[in-house]
Amino acid sequence: MLFACAIIALIVMLFSHWVYRWRNPKCNGVLPPGSMGLPIIGETIEYLTPYATDDLPPFLQKRISRYGPIFRTNILGQSVVISTDAEVNYRVFQQENNCFELCYSESFTRITGKQGLAGYHGDFHKYLRSLMLKLVSPEALREKMINDMVDNTREHLSSWSKLGKVDAKDGTDELLFKLAAEKMLGYEESKARKKLRECYSTLMDGLISIPLNFPGTAFYACLQGRKKAMKVIKDIFEMRRSGNHTKRVLVDHLLEEIEKEDTFLNEEIAMDLLFLFLFAAHETTATVMTLTLRFLNDHPNVMAELKREHEKILKMRETKNSRVSWKEYKSMTFTHMVINEVVRVINVAPGIFRKVLKDVEIKGYTIPAGWKIMVCPALIHLDPNRYDNPYEFNPWRWEGKDLHTGSKNFMAFGGGVRLCVGADFAKLQMSIFLHYMATKYTWRVIDEGDKIRIPIGVRFRKGLRIEISENE
Repeated sequence: MLFACAIIALIVMLFSHWVYRWRNPKCNGVLPPGSMGLPIIGETIEYLTPYATDDLPPFLQKRISRYGPIFRTNILGQSVVISTDAEVNYRVFQQENNCFELCYSESFTRITGKQGLAGYHGDFHKYLRSLMLKLVSPEALREKMINDMVDNTREHLSSWSKLGKVDAKDGTDELLFKLAAEKMLGYEESKARKKLRECYSTLMDGLISIPLNFPGTAFYACLQGRKKAMKVIKDIFEMRRSGNHTKRVLVDHLLEEIEKEDTFLNEEIAMDLLFLFLFAAHETTATVMTLTLRFLNDHPNVMAELKREHEKILKMRETKNSRVSWKEYKSMTFTHMVINEVVRVINVAPGIFRKVLKDVEIKGYTIPAGWKIMVCPALIHLDPNRYDNPYEFNPWRWEGKDLHTGSKNFMAFGGGVRLCVGADFAKLQMSIFLHYMATKYTWRVIDEGDKIRIPIGVRFRKGLRIEISENE
C-alpha cells in the first residue's frame, strides 16, 4: 500500500513538474508576458476558431488587452511570441537570415511541399525567387503577361454578363487559376481529364490546422488534394519534356534549369515550387478582388472616382476597344489607392511566421533560439495612431503617398527579402479587372454571402453574388 502511494505521489510530482515547465519555459532572460495554454495543445483551439467581423481577431484582442503588444503563447505545437509592434515587426523583416528566417506550421509545410520556395533561405531562396521572377517581374509582366491578362479578363467578364448573376469569388478564382495554370504549366482546364483546380479547393481549410492525417480532418483532405495535384503536375512535366512546344511557359524554363550541370534545381523542388505558386497566384488575389467589389458596392463615391479615372483613360485612346497598355496601368493612381486601401482593411494575411535563429533581445524581452515569432500586420494597419479612422474604407488616405512599396506602417505584401514575389502580378491583375468592371459593365452586389475569417485569411462559405450586364 505504501509502495503504491509512493508511486502515485511520484507520478503526481513528475506531472506537476512537467506542467510547471510547460507554463514557464526556460529562457536566458525575461520572456514576454503571456500564457502557454494547456499542455501539448497550448492555445491552438482558440487561435483556430473562425470569426465573422472585419475587426482584429478575438484571439489577439483578448491577449493584447491583457499582456500588451508583445506576448507569448503556444499554438500548433510551437512556442510563439506574437508581435503587434510596428518597430519590432519591421526589424524582424529587415533581419531575415540573420536573426530570423521564414517558417511555417507543420501542416502548411507538408501540404505545400518541403521543397518549395518557403523551405529555403539565403542564396538558394534568391535563386528560386529569380526563377519565379521570369514570370512575374515587372519586365515580364510588361513584355509578356499584360496582353494575356487582358484577354483572359475580357473573356471571363463577358461570360459573367451572359450568365447575369455569378458568385464573384468563384468567378475570380477561376479567372486567375486559368491564367496562372496556362502561363506556368501550359495547362488548359477545359481540355484536361483531371481538373487541377478541384485539387486546390480544400487547401485553405487545412493549411493552418492540427496535422491529424486521417479521413474527416481538414489536414487529410488537403493532403489528398495535394497528391492529386502533384500527379497532374508530374504528368505535365513528362509531357513538356518529351514534346516540342512552340509556346514556352514557366515549366519549360524549369526543365532547362534542371538539365544544367551547375544547377541547384531538381524535379522535386521544381514541382513543389509550381504547386505552391499556382495556389498563391489565384487564391489570395481572388479574395482581394471579391472584397474589392463589396467595398465599391458599399461606397458609391469611391466607385464614381474609379469610373472617372478609367473613363479618362478611354478618352485618351486612339482605339476605344484596344487592350490596357502598361503606360495606362502605371497611370492608374486612384486604382492603386483603392487596392492599397482594400488590402490594408481586410488583412488577408493576418499573421506571418519567422523562426528565431539565436536568442534575440526585443523591447526588454528575450526570445529564445528555436522559438517562432509571428508578425501581425493587421494591428498596424488598424492602429488609430497610424491611420485616422482605421476601420473606415477611405482610398483618399493614400493620396500623395508611395503606393508601391512596403514600410513600417504598411506590410500587406510582407517585407524585406521575403516581399511577396507575386505582388506586382496581383496588382496588375486587379487593376485590369477594375478597369473593365468600371468602364464596360454595370454591376451590383445582390448577396454578400457568409464570410468568415480563419488564421490563413478569408473564406466565403456562400460566396458573394453579383448581378452584371454589359454596357451597350
